[in-house]
Amino acid sequence: MAAGKDGAPGARIGRPPLTERRRAATRLEIAREAVRLFAARGVAATTADEIAAAAGISPRTLWRYCSSKEECVSPLLTTALDTAAERLTSWPRERALTDGISEHPPGRSAAALADDEQALRDLVRLVRTEPGLRAVWLQVHHAAEPVLARVFASRTGLPPDALAPRVQAALLNSALRVAVEEWAWNEERGTTTPGQVISEVLAIAAAGLPR
Repeated sequence: MAAGKDGAPGARIGRPPLTERRRAATRLEIAREAVRLFAARGVAATTADEIAAAAGISPRTLWRYCSSKEECVSPLLTTALDTAAERLTSWPRERALTDGISEHPPGRSAAALADDEQALRDLVRLVRTEPGLRAVWLQVHHAAEPVLARVFASRTGLPPDALAPRVQAALLNSALRVAVEEWAWNEERGTTTPGQVISEVLAIAAAGLPR
């Protein structure tokens, strides 16, 4: 999720300042290039210097954005979760939250969405065999839960640390993780979009546990 100055996750509503948008764009470009190199060579065979060169920045600049070469990929994951959290925070109360999760983000071209979806698919496929990337994948989802809990709390009037919003956030978070893994790992789904798989998984979650 969106990070503050100390790196802690938090929700920001509204358009961020220009400097922050530029930094976010740089982080995302680093993430795309890191995934491209990892997919082509593997994590062990890819150096931080190579990622920096591919992103058009110096190694020193790279280390200002990332604490490890594996952590370079996290913006590709957090961007989608940030977008979902911001949309859900302002989602109309008369509409189900699940509708806001599975919709495509507004204001992005089909080409840009396709490029990032492919990069995300490549990354999540690597998560299965690369422990360092798997740790980043799980940490991003762990950091998302308090933000999602605040979304549910704002709609129910409960405090974010109450049990119900926390359970609801954990349920949604796990459903999103499983949906993206299902979409990335199962090639037989063909041209199915992440949103379509998310809708399918949320329907399963909404049905509840079997008796």
